[in-house]
Amino acid sequence: MIMIADHIGMPTGPGPTPVTPGHLGARVLPDALTHLSLRQLLSFRAVALEGSFHAAADVLDYTQSAVSQHVAALEAALGVRLFERGRGRRTVALTEAGQLLLRHVDPIADRLQAARADLAAYAAGESGTLRVGVYQSIGARALPAIMGRFGREWPGIDVKLAEMISDEGGLELVASGVIDLAFGVLPFAPGPFDGVELLRDPFVIVTSTGSPLLDIVGVPSLDLIAQQKLIGFKSCRSTRWAEERLSETGRQPQFVLRSEDNGIVQAMAAAGLGVALVPSLAVDESDPTIRVIRTDLEPRRIALVWHRDRYRSPAMLAFVEIARVVCADLAAEIGARLPGHA
Repeated sequence: MIMIADHIGMPTGPGPTPVTPGHLGARVLPDALTHLSLRQLLSFRAVALEGSFHAAADVLDYTQSAVSQHVAALEAALGVRLFERGRGRRTVALTEAGQLLLRHVDPIADRLQAARADLAAYAAGESGTLRVGVYQSIGARALPAIMGRFGREWPGIDVKLAEMISDEGGLELVASGVIDLAFGVLPFAPGPFDGVELLRDPFVIVTSTGSPLLDIVGVPSLDLIAQQKLIGFKSCRSTRWAEERLSETGRQPQFVLRSEDNGIVQAMAAAGLGVALVPSLAVDESDPTIRVIRTDLEPRRIALVWHRDRYRSPAMLAFVEIARVVCADLAAEIGARLPGHA
């Protein structure tokens, strides 16, 4: 068991007295493990991530000699060499033992960052910062109303938004403690996550005004959709899920364009390059050059996610409740436009 023998605060300045590693292939010394310091572990992690002692010192605001001393003491305590250091080389590479240790140190550093954020939120009360991850479609359609209401009710809270390409990136940031909340899609990937469903966003087809699909009575079958030249998103987990459902018809869907930008996807569909298969919230239905057709694909389930072990401040709870109310109204609006969807 490794006991962290340092304070959460990380003062700059010289590190511990260097320890001569001796034979680094020796067994780990049990007594030494109890004296590992947080600064040693964080210095090791910084060197591993930055690739050099100089870059790690800049990131940590330590002196380079302090970082070197931390790593040397860590190697001595563990009895293994953690980095390969070549003469004349400014960069270093992890040894196999270093790669093994990094897998254990990463969660420690992430939880430290989360602990700092929790304590700051607890101390701030009705002031402070709330960090929220958001992606395009929910950001354009729901976030303005959420932010407006939250700002009026919690004027002392500074909401910082982190724009994400996909909801999967938000989960990673929540897990590491970089952000407090993220908009995501259920079901969540395995991890320390909890959340609340906000609304169900149906998949629709976006076509040009002259598309022959507009002559079809009723909802187009999945088989017919799979026959089309399709346009969709590149990194969206929901789009990958929809593609898998179309593949179950026995046809392999053919995407002629994938983009991360909602506007590009819609513009190409309007130009007749293909038909866009996208969630409803990603569509600007005020565009006169497109037509929107509902599908029977299962809607994506949009949610807010947080780390289940983190402190949930009153401001965070209020943000979640406001998002739930705003999205309930948005879901009713979607249902009115696309009958048959909740």
